[in-house]
Amino acid sequence: MAVCARLCGVGQSRRCRRRQRQNQQDQGSDSEMDEDEEERIVGHRQADVGVGGGGGCGGLESDVPTAGPSDACEYGSGHASSISFLDRTSTGPPHPQSLADLPPELLVEILSLLPGTALPNVALVCKKFRQIVNTETIWRRRCTEEFGMKDDLRKMEVGGVSSRDLYVKLLHPYRHILGLWQPDIGPYGGLLNVVVDGLFIIGWMYLPPHDPRVEDPMRRRPLFRIHMWESQKATVECMYGHKGPHKGDIQTVKKDEFSTKCNQTDHHRMPGGRQEEFRTWLEEEWGRTLEEIFHEHMQELILMKFIYTSQYDNCLTYRRIYLPPVMPSDLLQPGLFKGTYGSHGLEIVMLSFHETSARATKLTGDPNVPAGQLTLDVDLSRPMVLPDLEQQRNIEELSRLVLGVHEQVQREAQQQAKSNSATARGAAEGACGGDCAAEGAEADLDALSDRPVFSNTNNPPEAQPFVLPLGVMARNEVYPRTCRKCFYGTGLIAGHGFTSPERTPGLFVLFDEDRFGFIWLELKSFSLYSRLTDQLAHAHAPNMERFEAMLRNMQSWTS
Repeated sequence: MAVCARLCGVGQSRRCRRRQRQNQQDQGSDSEMDEDEEERIVGHRQADVGVGGGGGCGGLESDVPTAGPSDACEYGSGHASSISFLDRTSTGPPHPQSLADLPPELLVEILSLLPGTALPNVALVCKKFRQIVNTETIWRRRCTEEFGMKDDLRKMEVGGVSSRDLYVKLLHPYRHILGLWQPDIGPYGGLLNVVVDGLFIIGWMYLPPHDPRVEDPMRRRPLFRIHMWESQKATVECMYGHKGPHKGDIQTVKKDEFSTKCNQTDHHRMPGGRQEEFRTWLEEEWGRTLEEIFHEHMQELILMKFIYTSQYDNCLTYRRIYLPPVMPSDLLQPGLFKGTYGSHGLEIVMLSFHETSARATKLTGDPNVPAGQLTLDVDLSRPMVLPDLEQQRNIEELSRLVLGVHEQVQREAQQQAKSNSATARGAAEGACGGDCAAEGAEADLDALSDRPVFSNTNNPPEAQPFVLPLGVMARNEVYPRTCRKCFYGTGLIAGHGFTSPERTPGLFVLFDEDRFGFIWLELKSFSLYSRLTDQLAHAHAPNMERFEAMLRNMQSWTS
């Protein structure tokens, strides 16, 4: 606060300087001359500015009447000469001696550059600063620059809600819930983006398009909103159901986690009871009626999901998630994709890159493989060149190529495990010293060097023909017929309730910047993935370490 006081032009009083001069009489005449000169300069400044007595906030008395010393004098003092903008001996119009001497419009421009959290401290400097800080222009700019508000806030101010109240009572208190979140809905998960939308903070739940139209845009539905329209304090409303907004509540459980609660769950009920609620949900979720879904197993999965998800009544806990960081070496831009998962419909996955691997993590899941699990793990160090179209149609030929790589990966893993075991055993026994360990490591290197290197030695064209093998099921009959690259990878499969999970080999196919696919050899199934193009605010990870820690936490939530 002393720094603010010096900016305001507050200096030591004449009495303080006289006391210091009496205590320093043993100093030379040069120092006394400097002290007298300083006193003369301060006297001139006070005479010009019009401040009497023991000093104060320069120039404030002419604008704001005060009783006693200025507010700034309570927080510190400093030499007036240390804040002079120009030499007072120069001719012409008087120059400002402190920040407070500047015109109000210039002060508004300067203070509007500060973050909103710093403005309350600025208001403590003096009365003039307190008046300037209350200017709506400053807070209007803070709302726009810090939270991206694009609406004309002057219209809201006419309605009785100031930009300052909007910042202090709505935007700043709820800033911690802005961003990307995953709801805790058992195996199903979800994707929530909390954003400043107009004069509201709204939590949008993103839903995949109706199966199997994977390239259609995402759908979204508001789950809650916060506003200040009806009172001078923030109001939380639940948006779930079909009877309009009603009372809700938001609680911050801990860092990177919050909960929502509906206080009027009767607004979620429909006159026709559970049957009408199910028909309405089915139309929204799948875009069809139950009679139009002929697959009995799919009917069971749909009914199971409705019963499980509807019991929450929008009383949910959310955990923060991030979009993956972009690295120059990435095969394509990481991000969110919609993918087909057979009878389970469309699900959302997050594609990220980790050195020589690409990983797809589920944000929405199903009773077999829940949300948060690693659905695809692609080894980018093992590219594969596809045969001609006639051989691609043969599932046996594709299986032979992929399984050959899979067996080699398993052999290398076993050799690496033996090497680690031998190294540990040798270190424990200490019998043969470093020579035995060196011989074991050399033998392992010789074994690994015998493996063929899977690389683009044949320099395949940028776009090579692609066709699905006969007998491989695809939810999308229309899929890209050319691809850029293919890699060996594994996919996660499991029984109902995530029982007996295992990784099964498959082929990762990169079509273009926005689409890729995966052939599940054991299931004889093909999944097509298409990029989610929605702009998600406040969603990027601060760094790669935070992102990888988030991925580990996601898997633990549903393991």
